[in-house]
Amino acid sequence: MPKYYLGVDGGGTNCRIRLADENLVTLAEAGGGPSNLQLQGGEPAYQSIIAGIESVFSQLGGDAAAAKAQTSACFCMAGGRLPSDRDEFQRRAWPLANVRVYDDIDAAHAGALAGEEGAVIIAGTGSAALAVVDGKRHQAGGWGFHIGDQMSAAILGRELVRRTVEAVDGLVSGSPLTDALLESLGGDLNGVMAWSFPEYFVTDEAGGKSAGAVAVDPVTTGGHTYDGFTVTRAPTEWGRFARMIFEYYEKNDPVAVELVELELSYVDTYVRWFKARGAQRMAATGGLGERLYPILKERYGEFIVPPQGDNLSGAVILARQNFSPA
Repeated sequence: MPKYYLGVDGGGTNCRIRLADENLVTLAEAGGGPSNLQLQGGEPAYQSIIAGIESVFSQLGGDAAAAKAQTSACFCMAGGRLPSDRDEFQRRAWPLANVRVYDDIDAAHAGALAGEEGAVIIAGTGSAALAVVDGKRHQAGGWGFHIGDQMSAAILGRELVRRTVEAVDGLVSGSPLTDALLESLGGDLNGVMAWSFPEYFVTDEAGGKSAGAVAVDPVTTGGHTYDGFTVTRAPTEWGRFARMIFEYYEKNDPVAVELVELELSYVDTYVRWFKARGAQRMAATGGLGERLYPILKERYGEFIVPPQGDNLSGAVILARQNFSPA
């Protein structure tokens, strides 16, 4: 019976699943829904992956149960920074021979460097960093929008909104970029503030909606329950302004140039951190990372290499690295 490897790239918006043979040749692929381990205790992620597993084995054909029994998998998950969350998810009932759960940075690393050593940053809606040097794993970042993600599009977008507010207040200089941002959010600071705290509705027992109230259920993670949350815009909504920043950066807009330099200062910190641990090369992944590639290449020279593959290919590589016969 042939052996199979299955990789999952679990994202906050959707997940992707790939089934490959022993040579990592793709046999089937499927997509699924949100797969962040921090959402509802990982239950949506579990359901999405189970459905995706059924889909790829249906595409494969033949005796699905027998094929699953010969399949080893790696799930690389958004929201998988905490070992306790990964371990709990790994212990769920999976219809496969072997399962290992990783943080999504591990998939980015394996995909970008084809399973070899070196350093990788993710600079997308969020950000994180990982280097593997002489078999040792070095990880930093990936702690989320509120306390980390310095290299992310979400943080960069939030900085643009803050700079715009300060410019309108007369505290700092503005530019065509801040004017455009202000216009996109209603044309004045009242509109900016209203956008930053969106109106939510609470459904009463009779099914009606009460406007103007904010309610968030307590969240349990890592064995602890937290409440007292304030609802605000999701990181993806802050991150969408990064596109505007680069549009104006091409026009040499002074605020756009300043913000891109801020972004590069965060990358500088990680580059120094990587080099101090012996990394000889770095790839940048994620939408913002890809946009920064030519700037990073000019800034850091041969230390920067283009990504060779994506997160999904990395997840399949990790499955084989973890479970291939000795």
